[in-house]
Order: sequence, then structure tokens, then C-alpha cells
Amino acid sequence: MKISTRGRYALRLMLDLALNGQDQYVTIKSVAERQEISYKYLEQIITVLNKAGFVRSIRGAQGGYKLSRPPEEYTVGMILRQIEGNLVPVACMEDEPNQCPRSSKCVTLDVWKQLSDAINNVLDSITLADLVNRAHEKMAASE
Repeated sequence: MKISTRGRYALRLMLDLALNGQDQYVTIKSVAERQEISYKYLEQIITVLNKAGFVRSIRGAQGGYKLSRPPEEYTVGMILRQIEGNLVPVACMEDEPNQCPRSSKCVTLDVWKQLSDAINNVLDSITLADLVNRAHEKMAASE
């Protein structure tokens, strides 16, 4: 499985909002500058996150975006699924129940299920708050 640039940038965007937008709204322009990501690309991503209710927005001179909920309530898996869709490693696992005519006798399907479970367990066990803590630790270590 490969996470797209869009998925990686969405996670960085949400992390930036968690780090910088606790008490204030953050502009996409400032996120783009800090993260060194195209403003236009972040605009597309924030639209998806806003429609999903992951962020709140306010217009005007003091406007911008901030998280809708505390960072503890977002997992990496939630954010990536919102942007990437299903995170299954192979296409035959996209339908539930599995529609592949070979699924009842396919030995490799068990491997893909194990891989999918492992990926989801990792992504769903890491919260945005965990990433905030890791970011603070890395900043402190580099000082």
C-alpha cells in the first residue's frame, strides 16, 4: 500500500492545525509556508476535511481553520481514510462482503487480510495528539 502525496499532506495539515490552532484560527497560507506545500494544493485538501467536519472555518481578516475536535479524537487512520478512501492493500478487498468468486478458496486473501488488519491497527492507534507530542519531543531534542 502506498499513501498518496494528498494523504501525507492532509496529515501534515491536520498536525499543523493541532500544533498552531488550539486557541485561534490558522490561515492556509501560513500552513503552506510552514509545511512548504503549495497553497492551492492545501486549499483542495482543506475543502475535503471541512466538508467531513474535521475542521471548522471562519471567513474574514481574522479567518482561517482550526480542528473541530481535540487532537485526541482524531486518528491517523481517520484522516487518511477521509482523503484516500479505503486503505485495503488489494482491490479485491474493497467490497464487504468480498465479491471475488475465488475468495472462498483464495489462500493469498488471508495474507492480504492480515496485512490490512496490521495497517489499520497501527493507523488507528496513533492519534493527532500523539503526533503533537512527538513533534514537541523532536523540537526539544533539536534545541
